[in-house]
Amino acid sequence: MSLGLVRKVSVGEVCKFHYGKALKADARSGGDYPVFGSNGVVGHHDSPLVVGPTVIVGRKGSFGEVKYSAKSCWPIDTAYYVEHDPDLVDLKWLYFRLATLELTRLNSAAAVPGLNRDDAYRLEFDLPAIDAQRRAATTLTAYDELIGNNSRRIEILEEMAQAIYREWFVEFRYPGHEDVPLVDSELGPIPEGWEIAAFSDVAEFINGFAFKPAHLGPEGLPVIKIKELKSGIGGDSPRTVFPDVPDKYLIEDGDILFSWSAHLDAYVWTGGKAWLNQHLFVVRSTTGVPKYFLFHSLHGRMGEFRARSQGTTMKHIKRSALSEVKMAVPPASIMARFEEVVADLHELKLNLTRAARNLRETRDLLLPRLISGEIDVSDLDIELADSVA
Repeated sequence: MSLGLVRKVSVGEVCKFHYGKALKADARSGGDYPVFGSNGVVGHHDSPLVVGPTVIVGRKGSFGEVKYSAKSCWPIDTAYYVEHDPDLVDLKWLYFRLATLELTRLNSAAAVPGLNRDDAYRLEFDLPAIDAQRRAATTLTAYDELIGNNSRRIEILEEMAQAIYREWFVEFRYPGHEDVPLVDSELGPIPEGWEIAAFSDVAEFINGFAFKPAHLGPEGLPVIKIKELKSGIGGDSPRTVFPDVPDKYLIEDGDILFSWSAHLDAYVWTGGKAWLNQHLFVVRSTTGVPKYFLFHSLHGRMGEFRARSQGTTMKHIKRSALSEVKMAVPPASIMARFEEVVADLHELKLNLTRAARNLRETRDLLLPRLISGEIDVSDLDIELADSVA
């Protein structure tokens, strides 16, 4: 059911962009009020520049990025904050609407990317009735809150698994440790009976496939590069139906990935079946060392890998570092017990990630149609529930 549009309006007719005010990092007191830059919160202060909720739009650098602050805040001079007429437009709806206008396309500067507000003011869109705006904004906000809740739970699960690993294998307070003395090793004191092994001795590190531009397109399985590893698969992620990629480059949920170029870190992949691009290793145990113990050991030694990185503009590690960086390997019974404990945490994290991905896809599908007034919330059979207990 179409809502019937009030009229077509321009951005400048429904709101105004005001310059933020400079607040140097050493002047931010760390109070209750968030300080917004062009791409989100950059600190906190003890007083606000803007009282009440507002929308922040990036002006310089990450120009055109749109953020919402539910509380009073301080936008700095690389950002605009929005003033609106509440009788004409709902603020949260305006936030969603501005986010769909692709303000990042309106670059007005050659040297330093920037958004000229007059260019933004000229953009036009359809304005539904205020009640329809509020209904649409309420529904989209509910999706965002569920996604945010899942993200926070994922962070907690990650922290729990890492804390258990540190307790058992860094502090050596694992079950039964009281009866095992520490002995000297090349890594320092370790429990008696444990071994020292290089990562290359316990696992295979398979570099991703060297996809060429001709291999990539809009169809097929996604190709995972560093961007997708850090931010997830998006609409602009490359895909391929290239038939000659060996199966060893196919990754699935739960695989360990190691970025050895530019962004040096280890991850447990949760993005579904995909192909791995070069500059990323998929790490697979070759000696029976359990997967999650291997991941946490690798993650815990990333400081040593980074210390061995080379390059000025783009850091990378040589494959020789996999033989130089070593880990303490406990008896199989201790590794198996650890795996039992943390596997449930990682499985719940995976389920939460899938739920958040489904919620995000549904939200992104609904957003333009709800915001434009093409459909009304009352036309939808939506049950917003937390899909993972």
